[in-house]
Amino acid sequence: MNGADTAWIIVATALVLFMSLPGLALFYGGLVRARNVLSVFMHVYSIACVMSVLWLAVGYSIAFGPGESGFWGGLDRAFLNGVNPDTLFGSLPEVLFFAFQMTFAIITPALIVGAYVERIGYGFVLLFSGLWMLAVYAPVVHWIWGGGLLSDGGIFGDIGVRDFAGGIVVHETAGLAALILAVLLGARRNRTTPPHNPGMVMIGAGMLWVGWFGFNGGSQLAADGGAAMAITVTHISAAAASITWGLWEKVKYGKASLVGIVTGTIAGLASITPASGFVGPVAALIIGSVAGILCQEAVNLIRNKARVDDTLDVFAVHGVGGIFGTIMIIFFGSGVSALAQFGGLAVVGIYTCVLTVVIAKLVGLVTPLRVDAETEVTGLDITVHGERAYDITS
Repeated sequence: MNGADTAWIIVATALVLFMSLPGLALFYGGLVRARNVLSVFMHVYSIACVMSVLWLAVGYSIAFGPGESGFWGGLDRAFLNGVNPDTLFGSLPEVLFFAFQMTFAIITPALIVGAYVERIGYGFVLLFSGLWMLAVYAPVVHWIWGGGLLSDGGIFGDIGVRDFAGGIVVHETAGLAALILAVLLGARRNRTTPPHNPGMVMIGAGMLWVGWFGFNGGSQLAADGGAAMAITVTHISAAAASITWGLWEKVKYGKASLVGIVTGTIAGLASITPASGFVGPVAALIIGSVAGILCQEAVNLIRNKARVDDTLDVFAVHGVGGIFGTIMIIFFGSGVSALAQFGGLAVVGIYTCVLTVVIAKLVGLVTPLRVDAETEVTGLDITVHGERAYDITS
């Protein structure tokens, strides 16, 4: 065990959890109407709780178990069987590696929340998220990070997929699942209401930005120069994408908005995530600069031209950003296989789409996908959870 590595990953684990609680919850919560903000908080918070238990039960074993199958890791590590404080994963206590990866298993299904806010059933969210994490996310983790079929020596040969911190594993899977659920749900009855609290959105985005240092820097799994570079390029990409998003808004609409510039931040962060361990600051500047415009145009394409109500633009920002960053590794990284990068995106994309549809349909047989019209109009906070976020008479 290396003490410095262990100390850094303990901090990184806290930072990644901070991304979900409260960062993502505040970012998404500020973007919806006031009558639905608590439902967003409930979705993210509940997902964090349920995913933690499922990751302990079987998720970690599916992803990182010692099974020889290229598809999954087996169940030998279920409930951390065989893991004690002295068991090592590289230079780290394995229980710490488990905890660090658990925070990724929390935020990935939580990202999908942005696609279905203001109209989805609470029971559906919990059941779908749990099954999706186990059937989609955990196997994909094994394929790329756990020595499975997309890693070195897998189906693409000696050089497998390069995905440093989750462009495919986190952002592509969550983005595609979000797009599919948005299509299955249909649009909200009122799509024109603006975000109820842009200030909350900015605070959440700021928390995500800070937490992303643990997300990308922690993925080095060591306290070294590689982690420092990952943090640096993460910051540069986020800053560049924020600037270009705002400038592109100014060119197109005459004004740069707060919600726009912080959405650009997230686009830059998502885009650099897969490349953060393989590129330098100049490449990060280019990736972020392009991402700010690319993801904004993806928002326009999906929201206004395709008329898909991916409410908080999960696919356009996270999905497109993660896919873009994964491809950019080919141009700015070294020793990378273009076949593996594009092939990995295709294999994971097809698998995610098929399994997401199957899981959604199966869960829909048990609990309704969408709330009724009266509940949607009144708001999910008071009708589903019996609470209001704001009481102006108190």
